[in-house]
Formats: sequence, structure tokens, C-alpha cells
Amino acid sequence: MNCSMLVRIARRGLQRISQPRSGDRRNGFTLMELLIVIAIILILMLMAIPTIGSLTKKGNETSAINSVQTITKAQIQYQSTYPANGFACTLPALAGDPAAGPPSPTSAQILQGDLPSGFKSGYTFTLTCNDKVTINGTDRSNGYTITAVPQTIGKSGDRGFCSDQFGVIKYDPAGGTNCTQNLQ
Repeated sequence: MNCSMLVRIARRGLQRISQPRSGDRRNGFTLMELLIVIAIILILMLMAIPTIGSLTKKGNETSAINSVQTITKAQIQYQSTYPANGFACTLPALAGDPAAGPPSPTSAQILQGDLPSGFKSGYTFTLTCNDKVTINGTDRSNGYTITAVPQTIGKSGDRGFCSDQFGVIKYDPAGGTNCTQNLQ
């Protein structure tokens, strides 16, 4: 056999392969097969959606706990920096823009990010003063309370969190500010 004969045999084989025979099935999926695959994917997605929602709530709650701890640390720093004032009474007092000038009791520049606004990761944060006294014409706060409650109970979080100048974080299982249970 010579080379030209081999080329002719190869061409005939390729022509037979490329021409579909009657009764041969074409390559690809049928409409029914595609619909079955789509139905299976939808069922798996419907099973995953509740899991994603609970993971989001857990993530928001973890962020709220960490934010309460951050505010507590900022309060300790504020008290040591401004001992005549005691603790800060508002979140904006713990924040501030460094470009606006040096830190002060009303703009301590300790908290950064979106936490001073009072809203973060589906939770609303509130800082209030307790046990205020006036010494030499300066108001001094000897205590504070931090509360973090879900913006939408059951959706952005299930529990509310509280802390005070002692640093113990407690929670309210109903999502409010009646924090009676210690966080473990």
C-alpha cells in the first residue's frame, strides 16, 4: 500500500463517521433530560436557602458580639485618656475624624468604620451613660450600658446583646434589651 491509498481509506472512514445513519441518535441532551436536571438543581437550592439564612443570622450575631467587645475596649481607652469625663455617653464621642483635628472628649477618634453610626451587620447599637456626677463643673460618667438589638428580629438576628462597664456580655433570647443570660 502506498501513501495515497491510505489517505483515500482515511477519507472514506471520516465521511462515514460524519454522516449520521438513520436510527442513530444525535449528540446532546433531550428536553426532558434538561428539565430533570433543572428540577434537581431547584430542589437542592430550596434545601440550601434556609441554611444560608441561618448562617447569615449567626454571622450577624457574631459580628454584634465582637462589636460590643470593641466598644467595651474603646470605653476603657476613653476612660484612661479622659479620666475627668469617665466613660463616653455616645458612640460618636468615641469616634471622630482625624482630619478634623486632635482627639477630644467629644471626638476621641478611637472607634473607626461604620460602628459609630449605630448600625452594623443587621444590628442597632446604643450607648447610654449611667451614674453621672458633676465634679468641678465637668460631668463624669461612672458607668455605661451598650445594647445591640437586631434590626429585624428573626431575620437579621435572634438575640439582643448587652454589656456595661464591667465587660460581661449578656443576651436576651427574645432579641430585646432585657439581657439576663450570660454569653458563654
